[in-house]
Amino acid sequence: MTTSDDIQAARIARLEEHAAHQAKTIEELSDQLAEQWRVVDQLRTKLDRLTERFLTLEEGSLEAPAITRPPHY
Repeated sequence: MTTSDDIQAARIARLEEHAAHQAKTIEELSDQLAEQWRVVDQLRTKLDRLTERFLTLEEGSLEAPAITRPPHY
């Protein structure tokens, strides 16, 4: 015969197991989020360097010639 103490103990065990799974999931999500932020920071740094390089190249490029009518017109 199952007593109410046994039922409560089983219920508590299930709740503890559920809490442990949630804690593990939260830790895994936290690790993934930290890794994604590292990637975002790397990409942001790379984008800043590429933007700076592009602007430097643009400044050093020759001016585009004025649009004029070809001499044969």
